[in-house]
Amino acid sequence: MLSTPKMLSGLVYSRGKLVRAGNRDATALRPVELIPHFISSAEGSALIRLGETQVVCTASVEDGVPPFLKGSGKGWISGEYAMIPRATDTRTPREVTRGRQSGRTMEIQRLIGRSLRAITDLEKLGERTVWIDCDVIRADGGTRTASITGSMVALVLAFKRLQEMEVLKQIPLRDYVAAISVGIIGNEILLDLDYSEDSNADVDMNVVMTGSGRFVEVQATAEQHPFGDEDLARMIELTRPAIQQLIEQQKSITNVKLPNEKTASNRVTPRAPNGLKSS
Repeated sequence: MLSTPKMLSGLVYSRGKLVRAGNRDATALRPVELIPHFISSAEGSALIRLGETQVVCTASVEDGVPPFLKGSGKGWISGEYAMIPRATDTRTPREVTRGRQSGRTMEIQRLIGRSLRAITDLEKLGERTVWIDCDVIRADGGTRTASITGSMVALVLAFKRLQEMEVLKQIPLRDYVAAISVGIIGNEILLDLDYSEDSNADVDMNVVMTGSGRFVEVQATAEQHPFGDEDLARMIELTRPAIQQLIEQQKSITNVKLPNEKTASNRVTPRAPNGLKSS
């Protein structure tokens, strides 16, 4: 039987100290669950649960690329992102009813696409487009970072399926990628902010990092008080082990080890779907 979703609440303090939901430590992730093959009709898919946040991620592969890549021999990965109306505690109207996407949605879509293109060998993909669709079914903070982490699993599974069908000779990936949020509330640095924390943060930051410990993107914003170099360095270092933990979970599900794969410690023939051609 499905349980009623818990209502999101504000921050709770005890003796002047912030008490996180579930008495979570400042450096701890929320419980993470990755469920592969969640949408059976997609080439690759996964449901990611990050605490109360839940996102369905699918990877769909089609022949052809955008006009600017035609004849280049390279492929493309494009992200789309949306929230169902009751992903939030009160209904949020669908953006299609407003006639246009919000700036936030467009920003997140571009971030998802950039993050996955950064670790994909687009030449080995060939002139194909991978559509990454991320649909948030429950939003409690960190939806963009959860989308990236879940989409990585969907992408690997899609490539794995196409390799098994001999559409691709090898999986065209150079590394794994995952993302997490971090922020400052008061004078405390907290990992993996839920909604109540994110909406009250003095500083909010999202970090996208590869398995080899290299950055794809760092988004940091001071909401109330500017932050310094030392704060920035501390926040980044707090995300490293968390992202490595997420990537290990990705690998345990996909069971795909990439050629020349490095760790952060070493950083310095069924018919093809959609009429896909073999390469």
